[in-house]
Amino acid sequence: MKTYTYQMKTGIVRTKEFERKCLATHGVNVGLKCGHDCTYCSTPTMIRAHKAFKQLNISAFDNGYALVAPDTPQRVAHDSKHIKNRGMIQLCTISDAWSPEAQKYDLGRKCLEAVLSKPGWTVRILTKNAAVENDFDIISKYRDRVLLGLSITATPDKTNIISITEPNASPIPERLQVMQKAKTSGFRTYAMLCPLLPGIADSPDQIDELVKKAADFGAEEIFAEAVNPRGRGLILTQQALENAGFHNEAKTVETIRSQVNWSSYVAKLIRNLQQSVRKYSDINKLRFLLYPKGLTTNDLTEIKNDDAGVIWL
Repeated sequence: MKTYTYQMKTGIVRTKEFERKCLATHGVNVGLKCGHDCTYCSTPTMIRAHKAFKQLNISAFDNGYALVAPDTPQRVAHDSKHIKNRGMIQLCTISDAWSPEAQKYDLGRKCLEAVLSKPGWTVRILTKNAAVENDFDIISKYRDRVLLGLSITATPDKTNIISITEPNASPIPERLQVMQKAKTSGFRTYAMLCPLLPGIADSPDQIDELVKKAADFGAEEIFAEAVNPRGRGLILTQQALENAGFHNEAKTVETIRSQVNWSSYVAKLIRNLQQSVRKYSDINKLRFLLYPKGLTTNDLTEIKNDDAGVIWL
């Protein structure tokens, strides 16, 4: 994994999009390209025009590299002190503050310290890396002001498949162990079941297992989302699964490249999640992030008939 460094200009930024998602009022990013290298990532579609890629002569859509900003904590420290209207910061919204390249510069820990040392801020941590456990001492000190979530994208029995779609992230069992330790430590937690890929993590039994695990570690909220069809994410995921010998799963991913099939997958995913959360948790905790564009008229109508837990974007 090649790592590029780049000096970004922003530290803490207001994010209306994540406020709409009920995730945070502000965001921090420690880079533009995360070293976890998830095949389905839709971020390149959003940041493809960033001047960093032109300056470095690379494409946002290429894999095999990370783009990190080592000086992020200094900018975050400045902003955390000077911003008057404080709220919840998501760490991070594009990159991962505990990905391998971020760990090299200790960015997650330094950003946490920079934010939490100032009153009025709370932090929502979102990561796919168990290395966040190394910073439990900071979280413990500010436990009431931190919400911890490790993205859980499948059940443990699918770890070998997820290692293909999320090649440099921590294995699912390790992420679950960290979440359980967070509960034991008395930390605030939330669940992030995103994305739940078709044929891998979207069946009723799989969703039941994930929701029960979320309830076990005391999740205050259960966020979930379908895989984003924008960009080349589905194609890259299909190819990676096919190359690794997971032919059935690759075929299922290929199927939802059709708009009609993607719409059906989303509608079924919402229903399965609603049923499971009602059974094993509290439907008021469900936060299904839904962009309705791309849904068929029938599926849209069906979802609107019972949209409990759906956040319309």
